[in-house]
Amino acid sequence: MKNDVAALSLKGRIRAVLFGVAYGDALGASVEKLSAEQIRQRYGRVTSLKTEWHKMSESGIARNWRVRGGGIVTDDTLMTLCLMSVYNDVRRHLDAWDMAEGMVREIAWTPRWVPELQREAMLIERLFYPEKWIFQRHQLTNCDPREGGIGNMVNCGAAMYIAPIGVVNACNPKAAYDEAIGFASGHQQSFGLEAAGVLAAAVAAAFVPGTTVDRIVDEALALAKDGTKKAIEDIVEAAHGLKGAEHARVVETFHSIIAKYSPMGDDVVHSIKKAGVPSEAYRPSRVNAIEELPLALGFAVVNDGDFYKTIQDGINSGRDTDSIGVMAGAILGAMHGETIIDRDDASLLDAANKLDLFAAADAFCDTVIEIQQADWRSEQATAAMRRSLAGSLVSEVA
Repeated sequence: MKNDVAALSLKGRIRAVLFGVAYGDALGASVEKLSAEQIRQRYGRVTSLKTEWHKMSESGIARNWRVRGGGIVTDDTLMTLCLMSVYNDVRRHLDAWDMAEGMVREIAWTPRWVPELQREAMLIERLFYPEKWIFQRHQLTNCDPREGGIGNMVNCGAAMYIAPIGVVNACNPKAAYDEAIGFASGHQQSFGLEAAGVLAAAVAAAFVPGTTVDRIVDEALALAKDGTKKAIEDIVEAAHGLKGAEHARVVETFHSIIAKYSPMGDDVVHSIKKAGVPSEAYRPSRVNAIEELPLALGFAVVNDGDFYKTIQDGINSGRDTDSIGVMAGAILGAMHGETIIDRDDASLLDAANKLDLFAAADAFCDTVIEIQQADWRSEQATAAMRRSLAGSLVSEVA
């Protein structure tokens, strides 16, 4: 499915990216960690933001003092907003030092409304251990920022919030990949870092006028390395032969393929029985890959880039449902632009999370324009100097 070039604008696309992140996050949050079969048994098929969280007790009180369902987003969306705030502050391209300063400030020292906690808090209170690592490594350990990701659990945590880097580098996947790798090296390592680079590249590729899902995948594969590249190749190859197939068959096929690259399987819950048990999970590897990005791209191919069907198919496949939804939503939001935004869902997301997604997207759009204009001026100056140098060399030869 191609985007309608005439109907697209930068502001609209950025709004759609942020909406896609929040929509995929909130829709998937209610069923995160359930298997596809468990989702089918309990819900049939999840398509509504108003879905009740599977961990809600019969008394109506959330377990672990957290709240989900009804459009509530998780740390995926909140960290995406943090990254946008870092850009808004520095108004330039980022590197690992911005992880050490900007992201540490955002997650550990800036109070914000955390919807799952239903109170204002530092986001670090909500974060999973691999994301708390940002604070530990940079502020407490005071490491070289480029080495911040070393020793961390390898997961999708950097990829889940990296979409803004793809936006800043719109239409330039290589620049997005390079910036994401440089910045996220302060958080992740190995295939977790690689996924962040490839996701940013896919988002940047999605901004190319008139693009298609197949072209976005090609751009991602041109940059992807090692297990991440192989996992995407294998999933996408299967996806082309699964168009029109039953969802259960697609999920079964995708999961059998991704099992070669990810040891997680359906048992994604951490419990005492796993203490001290050897595992390949979360360890650095050149042959493994996170599950979420290949699956998001696979469902996009199966559905020819249909925004809602892709996200809903990804979420109903189970496991890390919110991050699958976030990655698919970011890529396809960038591709399709503002026309795919359901205004009722956008209003629900704002109300449930005390956010103003469009205002945040518009403020970020101003920053993106400023950075891109600076890039253009720099490119023009460099081109002029090269022409001058070439002219000087010709004169010397003559």
